Formats: sequence, structure tokens, C-alpha cells
Amino acid sequence: MRIPYGTGRTVLAASTTLLLALATAPAATAHQAAAHRSAGSLVLVGGGLKDDNDQVYGEIIDRAGGAGRARIGVLTAASVPESQDPNAGDPATCSNSACNGAYYAGLFTRHGAADAEWIPIDIDHVAEADSDRVVAQVNSMTGFFFGGGDQYRYVTSLLHGSGHTDSKVLAAIRAKLAQGAVVAGSSAGAQIAAGADMVTGGDSYEALRDGSAPGYFDDASKLGYLPEGGFGFLRSGLLDTHTGTSGREGRSLRLAADTGHRRVYALEENTALVVEHPGSADESMRVVGPQGLAVFDLRHAHVTGRDGGWSLSGATYDYLTDGDRYEPSRWRVRPASGKTRLHPQDRTPVPANNDVFYSLANDDGVPYSFLRTARALARSAGQREATATTFESGPRFTVTFRKDRHFTPLTDDGTTADTLIGMSVSITPS
Repeated sequence: MRIPYGTGRTVLAASTTLLLALATAPAATAHQAAAHRSAGSLVLVGGGLKDDNDQVYGEIIDRAGGAGRARIGVLTAASVPESQDPNAGDPATCSNSACNGAYYAGLFTRHGAADAEWIPIDIDHVAEADSDRVVAQVNSMTGFFFGGGDQYRYVTSLLHGSGHTDSKVLAAIRAKLAQGAVVAGSSAGAQIAAGADMVTGGDSYEALRDGSAPGYFDDASKLGYLPEGGFGFLRSGLLDTHTGTSGREGRSLRLAADTGHRRVYALEENTALVVEHPGSADESMRVVGPQGLAVFDLRHAHVTGRDGGWSLSGATYDYLTDGDRYEPSRWRVRPASGKTRLHPQDRTPVPANNDVFYSLANDDGVPYSFLRTARALARSAGQREATATTFESGPRFTVTFRKDRHFTPLTDDGTTADTLIGMSVSITPS
């Protein structure tokens, strides 16, 4: 039995009421208005960060001052507090904010940080987010890591009410980022870095069928979003996480289309998107890790909604892997050194795919299904177009992948389509 990744479904006290207030509140404050060149950087992981990922942990530590000097503040307010964890008293099975904070602190010290400390804030200790003592602790750090769980708990513990204003602790972290600190996070800890329209939950098929709505919903399949966003560290595109392992490409495209965003950064597991000078015209990105990053460009996409269902045409899909760079201001991929153009040799048909978004309803589904079809088409010498469908019907959606004249597949071994640049993607109901 597969368990869906991403946001938890534990209902927070008064969450629905607060979300409705946030959805109609005026756009807030300092972090959305800031556009100066930040001296710091972001390291955003799509979830599933493995304990032995020396490459990503090393990247965070290097950016925090290096081995033996880095001081990492660990925030785990996305986890349940100790009061909600039935295993709180058992170090072997606990899964709460304090337990997870100690776990990540231990990982960072094992990977070479001089010090790593839990920042003691969670939904049972919201007042600590305005504690001068905790602010002093934050100011002694050179980097920060936000753990996974439910990103909405970060909203309720580190931001203030319908005004969506910074707590003292978040303001201190924002100032440290501007001064050169690194801010990292995995899963919900990456998602909370988002700007406007931060996703709060949803599955791809239901998203394509029903669309999105502002709010936080008990139904995990419903595509919800927070209009005011998260902390606003990254605003050049929508963010999503656990993309290939949870088949979230469909929900990402639907949310972007519904909310008027022209770009999506869809993060894969155990892999980081490193962002230099976030929030400025000089913002630049690099992929680090064993999987990749999907970038969807909707500048020329066309959306229609009719009785027969929702459709999208003309979106562009790039897939970047380790070492590839991306320039948001130029909408341009810069491949890693050593990657060369792939010259397709495969004459076999692209395999059929009847579960393009890796549905939870399909016990035989395969992760990275969307990417698998795209890469199979990239390798094909005989096809310029391939289709894949959703597992669910009523309606069933068809995804069409097309190699237009600007499409470029890149390889580092001569046979694998590692990096994809400029593939066209359309979604239609049938």
C-alpha cells in the first residue's frame, strides 16, 4: 500500500476559519515587497532527503560557512508537537517537532557542521516565535533548515494571522538570508519558501477534473492553495514537491493555470534546487542530486474549460538534472559541462502509459511515470509525439508530449536522455 507524500492531514485548530480570512486578506507585507539582491541562498529539496546524501547536506553546510564552522538552526514546526505524538516518550519511534529537530541536528553535525540546534517553535509554542531569547539563538546561526510535515503549520506558527506578517523569529531569519545565510528545507520545508498561491494539498487527477480553490482542506485529494503564499523567499515561479514520486505534474500545471502563474518549479525527491540571490533580477539556480527538477513554462499556454472538461495546450517542459543551471530572468537552461546532445537511435514505439500521474488508486503504478514517457519520446528516432493517459476516467485525461523544432535532449553517457529542454506538453479530456 502506497502512502501519499507531502502535506499532512492533521487538522489544525480553527484552520478553516483562519484560511478563509487569509484568502480574502490584503497581500502582506515586507517579504512580498522585497526585491533587492540577497547575499544569501536557498537549498530547496523536494522531500525524501536521505540521511546519506552527502552532496545536498554538504551544499547546505558549505553555504553556511563550511565544515567545522557552519552553525545550523533546525526548524520543525511543520511536525506535530509532542502533545499530539503518542510515541513522544520513545526516541526510537517518536515523530514530533522536538524529536525531529534533534534528529536533523544530529544529521547536520554528522555531516560536518560545527553546531546544529533545534529552534524550539511549534504549534503548541507559538509565543516562542516572538521570543527575544529565540531571536538571539537565530542570530547566532549561519544557516537554517526547515523540516517536512505540513507547511500550513509553519504558517500558523511563524506568521501572524490574517495580516500574514513576520514573527520576530521569521524576521530575523529573513534578515540573516539577506546578509548571506543559507535557508534550506525539504518537502514542507521547501514548500513554505513559496510566494503567492502556495499549494496546501491535492492530487493530479482531481485537480485536473475539479480545479483549485483557496484554502486548506481535510480532503487530501482536493487542490488547495494559500493566496498569500508562504514565506516568499522564492517568487519567480510556483513551487511543488515530491513531483515524480507522487505524480504531481498535473496538479502543478492546473494550479499555475488557475492562479495566473507562468512558471512552475517542480522539485524531485532527494534532490536540491540551489537558488542564488533569491528574489532579485540576478536570481540563478542549479540542480544538485540524483534526480532532477521539472520547470513548466506557461507563457504561451492556452487553457479552455468547457462542459467536457478542462484542457491546456502549449506548455513547455524542461527537465534539469545534476549540475544543470537555470536563469529565471531569461527563461533559459544552461546544461552542465560534459552533457552533449543526444542523437536518438531507438526505433521501438514509445511504451503505452495509462497512469501518467502515478495514481494512488493504481496498485501497479510506477513512480516518475510522466518523466518516463517524456524520456522515452526523447530517445525515439521514429516518433515526434507520444500520448499517455490518467488511470482514472470520467473524464480520462490525455497528456500529449511533442518534440517541436526547438526541443533538445542532452546526455552524459551517449544513450540516456538526462536533460530535456523545450518539450511541448498538452492535456485534454476524453
